[in-house]
Amino acid sequence: MKKARLIVPAYNEEENISLFYNETSKYLKYDDIDFDILFVNDGSKDNTLKEILKLSEIDKKVKYISLSRNFGKEAAMHAGLESSKDKDFIIIIDCDLQQPPHLITEMIQYYREGYKIVYTKSKSRKGEPKLRTLFANLFYKIYNAYTERPLDNGAKDYQLMDKIVVDAFLKVKDNYRFIKGIFSWVGYPRKCIEYDFIPRQHGKSSWSFKSLVKYAFNGMNQFSTILLVLPIMFLFIGFLLVALDLVLYFTNVLNLSTMILGLHMSLLVILMSILAYVVIYLLYSNRKQIMNRPIYLVEETSEDISFD
Repeated sequence: MKKARLIVPAYNEEENISLFYNETSKYLKYDDIDFDILFVNDGSKDNTLKEILKLSEIDKKVKYISLSRNFGKEAAMHAGLESSKDKDFIIIIDCDLQQPPHLITEMIQYYREGYKIVYTKSKSRKGEPKLRTLFANLFYKIYNAYTERPLDNGAKDYQLMDKIVVDAFLKVKDNYRFIKGIFSWVGYPRKCIEYDFIPRQHGKSSWSFKSLVKYAFNGMNQFSTILLVLPIMFLFIGFLLVALDLVLYFTNVLNLSTMILGLHMSLLVILMSILAYVVIYLLYSNRKQIMNRPIYLVEETSEDISFD
């Protein structure tokens, strides 16, 4: 009998917990697989934890971890993985029902065929906000152009992972957790399942535009070399502007040259400010890694949950 676990990060999902459980439970019944469901409450401010506790009283297969505050989805998933080392395989899925639970059946079929990772991706970004789609497509193009392990555009965290993959993942000690990048980096035989975009039934996504930009930047910092291009690009633009200003100064009217010189100097200051921000951000990132603070802190868990 194989042991498996569904890891479900949850932040302010009180309206979706019961719906998710009722829909997902249909696809966890196997004669040779013993499934449980682990909800990871990521410091929710609503009644998410209370809804999880209600389910745990009804069904002993429902477990939970409640973090001391909101550490982010990446940390919540990491907590779920660290507490699932005794499982033969796990599946990570969101509880907003935007990731169809019926794909679990197909995932397990591929797992039986020998795939160590079965991940999902959206067939298209139809239905998502246009601005978010634009920046997402831009991110994947830039990221994949400067990395050894490209990512599928539209790849989701919704995936099945064999125990060997979970063990490999936990060996990566990066403090900033860009989980998609880590799963791509570890390798192992993998299979992709595509599905159409599904809108949320209840609630609002906790991913703001600001948090998505930060997430993308951290991903590029960890697994892409694009940031090394910025100093070279800014240096080239700086030399180009200086050369152009010198030409204008010696060939045009003084006032016009002075005005253009001032504009170019302002642009140069802006570019250098951006570069300085990136450098300082990276220094703070390295400081966080060196200080080695815990990725998450647990407030309470089910009695039988262990992190050993």
